[in-house]
Amino acid sequence: MSYPYFHTACACALAAVLGGCVTSTGAPPTQQLEVHTILDHREVVGVGCVLSNAAGRWFVVAPGRVTVERSRSPLTIDCARAGTGAAREVAQAHSTSFFDTDRLIGNIIVTAGGSGYVNPNDGGGVAYQGILTVLMRPAPVQAAASDSITAGNVVF
Repeated sequence: MSYPYFHTACACALAAVLGGCVTSTGAPPTQQLEVHTILDHREVVGVGCVLSNAAGRWFVVAPGRVTVERSRSPLTIDCARAGTGAAREVAQAHSTSFFDTDRLIGNIIVTAGGSGYVNPNDGGGVAYQGILTVLMRPAPVQAAASDSITAGNVVF
């Protein structure tokens, strides 16, 4: 006895199970980020920031936008402005899919024979927070030049 929908149901179930292995997340390997720097509850402009992860390094003047290459490694943000302050923040990469089943199924199948085939630093399926707010620490106060008057200098 043949069931007319049995073959269709089996084909759909097989496609659903194997679909995660052959599809990708579709996310581009780069991501645009917006960087803001804050000092004493106010935004500071003209601050140089270097963003880096396992895929490379990028420079931006905050507030500003920069395009970075995605990676599973954390993104380190180092910002500084002479006479104003400096900061270092770390942004973790998070999954772009709620369940991330395609990566889970793919890793199970590929790593069954050995874990050397999966690159843990590639940027597939991950992203950083789109807006990065960096909290700066004030620069140390330096002694004024007029406090160190030496003999022989004429001061008007």
